[in-house]
Amino acid sequence: MQLKIMPKKKHFSAGRVPLILFLCQMISALDVPLDSKLLGDLVQPPTITQQSPKDYIIDPRENIVIQCEAKGKPPPSFSWTRNGTHFDIDKDPLVTMKPGSGTLIINIMSEGKAETYEGVYQCTARNERGAAISNNIVVRPSRSPLWTKERLEPITLHNGQSLVLPCRPPIGLPPAIIFWMDNSFQRLPQSERVSQGLNGDLYFSNVLPEDTREDYICYARFNHTQTIQQKQPISLKVISVDELNDTIAANLSDTEFYGAKPGKERPPTFLTPQGTESRKEELRGNVLSLECIAEGLPTPIIYWIKEDGTLPVNRTFYQNFKKTLQITQVSEADSGNYQCIAKNTLGAVHHTISVTVKAAPYWISAPQNLVLSPGENGTLICRANGNPKPRIGWLTNGVPVEIAPDDPSRKIDGDTIIFSNVQERSSAVYQCNASNEYGYLLANAFVNVLAEPPRILTSANILYQVIANRPALLDCAFFGSPLPTIEWFKGTKGSALHEDIYVLHDNGTLEIPVAQKDSTGTYTCVARNKLGMAKNEVHLEIKDPTRIIKQPEYAVVQRGSKVSFECKVKHDDTLIPTIMWLKDNGELPNDERFSIGKDHLVVTDVSDDDGGMYTCAANTTLDSVSASAVLRVVAPTPTPAPIYDVPNPPFDLELTNQLDKGVQLTWTPGDDNNSPITKFIIEYEDAMHEAGIWHHQAEVSGTQTTAQLTLSPYVNYSFRVMAENSIGRSVPSEASEQYLTKAAEPDQNPTAVEGLGTEPDNLVITWKPLNGFESNGPGLQYKVSWRQKDGDDEWTSVVVANVSKYIVSGTPTFVPYLIKVQALNDVGFAPEPAAVMGHSGEDLPMVAPGNVRVNVVNSTLAEVHWDPVPLKSVRGHLQGYRIYYWKAQSSSKRNRRHIEKKILTFQGNKTHGMLPGLQPYSHYVLNVRVVNGKGEGPASTDRGFHTPEGVPSAPSSLKIVNPTLDSLTLEWDPPSHPNGVLTEYTLRYQPINSTHELGPLVDLKIPANKTRWTLNHLNFSTRYKFYFYAQTSVGSGSQITEEAITTVDEGKLAGILPPDVGAGKVRAVNPRISNLTAAAAETYANISWEYEGPEHVKFYVEYGVAGSKEEWRKEIVNDSRSFYGLKGLMPGTAYKVRVGAEGDSGFVSSEDVFETGPAMASRQVDIATQGWFIGLMCAVALLILILLIVCFIRRNKGGKYPVKEKEDAHADPEIQPMKEDDGTFGEYRSFESDAEDHKPLKKGSRTPSDRTVKKEDSDDSLVDYGEGVNGQFNEDGSFIGQYSGKKEKEPAEGNESSEAPSPVNAMNSFV
Repeated sequence: MQLKIMPKKKHFSAGRVPLILFLCQMISALDVPLDSKLLGDLVQPPTITQQSPKDYIIDPRENIVIQCEAKGKPPPSFSWTRNGTHFDIDKDPLVTMKPGSGTLIINIMSEGKAETYEGVYQCTARNERGAAISNNIVVRPSRSPLWTKERLEPITLHNGQSLVLPCRPPIGLPPAIIFWMDNSFQRLPQSERVSQGLNGDLYFSNVLPEDTREDYICYARFNHTQTIQQKQPISLKVISVDELNDTIAANLSDTEFYGAKPGKERPPTFLTPQGTESRKEELRGNVLSLECIAEGLPTPIIYWIKEDGTLPVNRTFYQNFKKTLQITQVSEADSGNYQCIAKNTLGAVHHTISVTVKAAPYWISAPQNLVLSPGENGTLICRANGNPKPRIGWLTNGVPVEIAPDDPSRKIDGDTIIFSNVQERSSAVYQCNASNEYGYLLANAFVNVLAEPPRILTSANILYQVIANRPALLDCAFFGSPLPTIEWFKGTKGSALHEDIYVLHDNGTLEIPVAQKDSTGTYTCVARNKLGMAKNEVHLEIKDPTRIIKQPEYAVVQRGSKVSFECKVKHDDTLIPTIMWLKDNGELPNDERFSIGKDHLVVTDVSDDDGGMYTCAANTTLDSVSASAVLRVVAPTPTPAPIYDVPNPPFDLELTNQLDKGVQLTWTPGDDNNSPITKFIIEYEDAMHEAGIWHHQAEVSGTQTTAQLTLSPYVNYSFRVMAENSIGRSVPSEASEQYLTKAAEPDQNPTAVEGLGTEPDNLVITWKPLNGFESNGPGLQYKVSWRQKDGDDEWTSVVVANVSKYIVSGTPTFVPYLIKVQALNDVGFAPEPAAVMGHSGEDLPMVAPGNVRVNVVNSTLAEVHWDPVPLKSVRGHLQGYRIYYWKAQSSSKRNRRHIEKKILTFQGNKTHGMLPGLQPYSHYVLNVRVVNGKGEGPASTDRGFHTPEGVPSAPSSLKIVNPTLDSLTLEWDPPSHPNGVLTEYTLRYQPINSTHELGPLVDLKIPANKTRWTLNHLNFSTRYKFYFYAQTSVGSGSQITEEAITTVDEGKLAGILPPDVGAGKVRAVNPRISNLTAAAAETYANISWEYEGPEHVKFYVEYGVAGSKEEWRKEIVNDSRSFYGLKGLMPGTAYKVRVGAEGDSGFVSSEDVFETGPAMASRQVDIATQGWFIGLMCAVALLILILLIVCFIRRNKGGKYPVKEKEDAHADPEIQPMKEDDGTFGEYRSFESDAEDHKPLKKGSRTPSDRTVKKEDSDDSLVDYGEGVNGQFNEDGSFIGQYSGKKEKEPAEGNESSEAPSPVNAMNSFV
């Protein structure tokens, strides 16, 4: 038995199975197999197998070899024609024919010239069955002519002009390859500005000074003769306009070099092609090359488009900086107008190239060799296309068919020859010639008439060995005429194999696309025709694939240590693998440090050179696998602690022992990463019903690698495995192969079966359907059954599709039913389900509750009792009773507003309930209704009841108006809910002193019909707190509170307060700080503000440099004054400032920004030390003293001198106004004085109850003068200087006064 190993992929070639090509009749060189058994008695017409190209360019320095090889049986003889006449090689001593072939060898190296043998040659191969001819071979010697001598004048151009350097190489055969270089044989650099055209010329869009050189040289390379020709160098000089003279310009005008006018910036123009349109013709299959080169300044950019179309994506290429467009494999569809666009910043220019694609003849269907048996029919078809359409001509054995001997079995119909009832004399070689003006095609096809019984050429009993799951190809090479039919059989008694599982090729080969273990066996090939039959047996064995189940892993080791790579291989038991280790895809170093074990490669004393990629390759006679890992060698480091991690995922999942409801899953564990695996988790995916969703299947211990799994029917399973250790769980493994279990009847029924009616005459049966996994098979349906529970009716059943609801119509109202829902599929029924109870639809109750009774518990609570309705009248599930109740109103009120009804529901079969939240002293009406799932029944008879009196709510409002020195008037609105008859009001009040302490409480009873009351004999300028509430016979209601202040004694504060300000108003109680101002000097600032709110509030001032992030600096203001002085400030600096209040009621003003004055020169004379100033100040002091004495005397007489004072917006608050209304001047005070003293007061004014003063202007004023600013004269002509702001007594700190004197104290302290 001959052994044949099947490779991974099978490819056929003409050399391997020539007989197959013959039988298929698909190849132009169709051969009779030259099998040793057939050579003696089978004949074949000649076939040309090799010939020289049609256009044959030869090297004139070497011998001429014109090839012509052919085969046939008997071997053919050869002859040649030259230029259409017979070429007698015997008469030319330089010409010989190669033995056994038709190849000509012309010896021109000893004597003779190649030009002598130029011409058109054609070879003919002939035997007794016909004659085949070659193409017309045009033989021409290559030519590489020299450049003609020429004198090239130097070129001088302006900077920016365009230029074309012509090359014009000599015409050679084949054409030369052009390139530009310098004297050093270095290629000249090219760019968008400078480039070489398709014709070889060198184009400059604009020249630059760096283009100046004397060695622009064009070279022509002739590849056939391996020669290079050189043009004379061209000299170019680029100069400025001033350097160009008329003489040089005149010389340039007579040369062939040309350029644009001296270059300023200009729009593009085309150097090539000329004009706006041109034409281009190209042959099908060639490369279409279109060129546009433009000049301009700046250098133009070239763009390409195709009009009415797009450029082919995969065949379009750009060359020469997009100046050349190339389209490969051009076809007729590429014909059309192509437009190139040259563009720079000054404009654009277009050129359109009209492209026409012609085509030399090309095959659509070349004639194929034809093998027939006597009496058979056949055809030769020769179809070609081209542009223009080619002409088809037929020849027989090299002779035009028109003048060839007649054959009665042959009929010519254009491009087809029809053969009928052929005989042995019909054998011949036919030539088809398709030609047009661009070329021709010539094809030989023979007709060979043979009569042969089938013969199988494949050796018998070949053993094929194939790896599982790969294709298997079993050969059956055959021969016969007529063409035999092939059949394959498996085993001794097997039937013919068909193409549902197998692939039967025309060449006789049997293909098994995916070979499995059960494909093993003996296969028989049978060939039949009308002359006989032949058969042959071959054998097939299926082997398990070779796999590497433990691959080498990436390793990082220290220099001098040891490393081990593991490579475990799993293979078929009958195959012996060869394990080979490679380093960097080469052999391992021949070093004793490398040792190879069964499954390991160990490298000891690792060095830096050992780093690299190590590959484990396992080879058998049928397959090979490999795996690689990289070794990285590092310098020694301290031994690191072991790395603990979750396990690597398992791999190599296999399904075995496949049963209807079970399968065995095996796997190979991954690395445990230094923590032992404790368990494996198995999950499954149902690709049929829930693709992409994984479910838990089972868990096994960490020592197992096999699990027997119980499966459900009709599920397309895939499995994956995860490993778990003390660190955590691995990622899932790759999914196993899919396994579809067989269908079975359902093993469970739907759940959540319910029966509820939605209408009084129906029953809606619902259930939770089975999912696809639970269906166990196709065609899932449900059998729905029902009958009345209390009747004797039989079960009514219906089978419905895979839905979740069925409606039974025409049922009686609210009747109990027994219901069953059973699953079934195409295989059968699920087990009998248990019956559940449901009810048909409900209807509204028919009867109202009776004997409704009300028991009033208190003024806000009542208890209601009723008799239950009969259960049959409920006509549904009793949900409870519902009480509607509302407050009765008079007929006039009902007309104005809709009655608001309240509802209380009591669950279940209750017969009483409580009504909370009633309004005292009111009349209520209620009724009761029974409720089921459908709704409410009729209402009971309305029942009314009264609630007793209760305590009233608080009065609706309380206002205090018209405050005087000793009285306050209270106004109020009665309670919104009196809850009975009001008997009286109670008013309680008490004073509040300056420390917020409460005084004695006074009670006062007020008649119920009053809404206004005046309290007399109160203390002046005193705050009172009031508590006010109403009463009924039941008791007192909620109280309302308010505060107010009596006014100040006018006699004691006459002239201090503005008149009528705040009279009759209650003081505001919301505190606030406003009108924050700052008056700054060089190193200090006076800060003042206005305050509204409670008395005895302590203030503080916070300040800091504006725009800085430093914290606020805080200074406390003693007592309740409304101004403060900041000292120690930096001159010429902007500061931010704000004022706040201490305590629980703390609040802060808005911020203000001020800037201190610039620093004074250090040499400035202190004015206080000047004698003239001291004398002036003494005079002023004496004058002030006299005025004070006069004022004191006039005050004792009762006289008043009104002086209206005005505070300037920027005045120093340190200067305080003087008071005249009591006959005295006000005392000069520092900026620590009280807020009241700081404010200018209008004569006769009163202080409002909130102790604030309104600032008003006056015609008579004193403009204060502050330290550090220029002095000013007041309106009365007096000068106030640095003495303002001085006190009799200053504290040590100089910022705070020890007391805050009242206006009276100020006067007394002065006197």
